Amino acid sequence: MSETRKTVWIAGSTGLVGGFALTTLLERPDVAQVIAMGRRAPTPGHAKLQACPIDLTDARATESALSALTPPEEAFCALGTTIRKAGTQQAFRAVDLDAVTRFARAARQAGARHFGLVSAMGADAGSRIFYNQVKGQAEDALRNLGFASLELLRPSLLVGERAEHRPGERLALRAAPLLQRLLRGRLSAYAPIDARAVGRALARPRPSDQAGTRILFHDQILQRATP
Repeated sequence: MSETRKTVWIAGSTGLVGGFALTTLLERPDVAQVIAMGRRAPTPGHAKLQACPIDLTDARATESALSALTPPEEAFCALGTTIRKAGTQQAFRAVDLDAVTRFARAARQAGARHFGLVSAMGADAGSRIFYNQVKGQAEDALRNLGFASLELLRPSLLVGERAEHRPGERLALRAAPLLQRLLRGRLSAYAPIDARAVGRALARPRPSDQAGTRILFHDQILQRATP
C-alpha cells in the first residue's frame, strides 16, 4: 500500500524565509498539495500549489476562507513584519501575534497535527523588549493549541535578499561574516544565519515519532536544513 501524501498549509510564503520554505514543501515527495495563504500569491505557479489570497489580520475573512480549504496534516508559518513597516506597535502585534495565532488555530481545528513557526531569537512573553515579548506571546499561544508536534525556530539575524529594504540591517549584514567567525560555542545561537537554511529547516520532514514542542536555535536549524 502506498503512503498517503499530505496536504499542507503555509502562511507567509512570499517573504524571505517563507519563499524558501514553500520551495522545500513543493519538492517533498510526501506532499501532494500546498495551500499558500497571504495577501500576495506566490510565484511561479506549480502543479501542487494552490494560492489562497487572504488578509490573515482580518478575522472574519480568515475564518470564512480557511473553513473551505482542504484540511492539512501539517501547517507552517513564516509570517512576520517590523514595527517600522507596520507603523505602530498595534499593527505589528496584529501580524506577529494575532494573525499567526489565528492561522495556527484554524489549522489545528482543521486537523493539523504538526505546526512549524519561524519565531525569533530572544522570544519571551515576559521580555521588556516589545518585539521579543510579542514573539514570545505567539509561541505561548501555539503551545496551548494542542498540536501533537510543534517546532519553534528561533534564528538570529537573517542573511538574504529581501524584497523591501531594511536600512538597519545593512550594516549588520556587512558584518555577518565576521560575526559568524566570532560567535561560536554557546554564542553560536546569536550568529547570523542564511534565510534559505531557515526556510528549509522549517519545511523539511521530521522523524515520524517526533512529538511535543521543540525549539530550534542556530545550530539545530542548520542541522535540520542539511539533507
